Amino acid sequence: MSHDEEHTGGCHFEYNWVDGAESLEKYGPGGYHPVMIGDVLRGRYRIVDKLGFGGYSTVWLALDTLLHRYVAIKVSTADSPLRETNILRALASPGHDSITTPLDEFELNGPNGKHLCYTMIPARCNLREASFSRLFPLEVTRALSGGLALAIAYIHSRGYVHGDIHLRNILVKLSSDFDHLSVEQLYEEYGEPETVSITERDGKPLPPNVPLKAVIPLYLGKDAEDLLVSDAHVLLSDFGEAFAPDLEIRRGKDCHTPLAMRPPEARFEPEAPLSYSADIWSLATTIWEIIGMQPIFSTEFASADELISQQVDVLGPLPSSWWMHWRERSQFFDNNGHPKEGRYVWPGIESAFEERVQKYRRKRGCGFGREEATAIIDLMHRMLVFRPEERPTVKDILHSEWMVKWALPQLKGSSQTK
Repeated sequence: MSHDEEHTGGCHFEYNWVDGAESLEKYGPGGYHPVMIGDVLRGRYRIVDKLGFGGYSTVWLALDTLLHRYVAIKVSTADSPLRETNILRALASPGHDSITTPLDEFELNGPNGKHLCYTMIPARCNLREASFSRLFPLEVTRALSGGLALAIAYIHSRGYVHGDIHLRNILVKLSSDFDHLSVEQLYEEYGEPETVSITERDGKPLPPNVPLKAVIPLYLGKDAEDLLVSDAHVLLSDFGEAFAPDLEIRRGKDCHTPLAMRPPEARFEPEAPLSYSADIWSLATTIWEIIGMQPIFSTEFASADELISQQVDVLGPLPSSWWMHWRERSQFFDNNGHPKEGRYVWPGIESAFEERVQKYRRKRGCGFGREEATAIIDLMHRMLVFRPEERPTVKDILHSEWMVKWALPQLKGSSQTK
């Protein structure tokens, strides 16, 4: 789950801060359910550790004592409808092996309200955790990108937009032998649960809304460079922002994709409905992060307007109507649309690929060959187009040269090595 989803600004902090844990202030009416290691949910799921958290849920590793296997349990906040289960059920038929299918659904009643929960197969890690300051091997890069594109193609074919494609929402599957571990063996291999006692800032006893201990999420993953091509089987997660554009309107102003991956129409056409093309932009920025060391656009220490200036530097001029409505453009460009002197100008796609992908890969002896690099750059040019109606469909992407010659064959080969 994305830690970026935590929003605590402006609230009164009642509890002493626990680094790496969710916002403890959200343990109140309408918020998180207080789960503890050792709890048994629904009479069968024994909580053995925490896997993660987001703004609207916590995720736990549990042993299903009925079927003797491990599951991940997503426990929503009491004020969350967790509508993603409806979408996941719709996607379950005919189904796709890169889309999570709910195994069981139930409700918990607790001191903070009624919480919707569902179980799913646990994952090893998300790609952001695995790739932090690291590079995936070339063959893993291809397989991950091909698998992600196929997953998006399936979602679109079922009439849905994912709406939140980024590395934290792309998981790597656990090996099949994980279920063979007893809880004791699990703790021997990965360590006992890391817990920290929760205390009130004013020293008062804890209310029943709050667990006695905060649990720091367990990491089951591998580093990017250690992933094998046989590990490169993705699970696309977190369908909380998914929608069916043919049945409902999701306007640009309601887009919650992280800013660096957010399609520009969300900013410049806030009242216009989003569609499948919004996923194409986010898919492009995510594939770029899979293949390289640095993102093609970055919001690190950058405002929303600085991000737009980056996009113009890399891709060229905005559509004229967008340009005229962008009041802040004079901070970054002169009257002729040229970058103002003295500011850093982001490189175009070709130069960015050389500086932010190839440069780091060559240092490790794993750069892309010239033909493959040309195919990747061509695909990025086609996907990262400002006007959403001019972007390719995901079917077009699957028929692109890079997908056909490199990514999809590598993915097929990876499935045969399992």
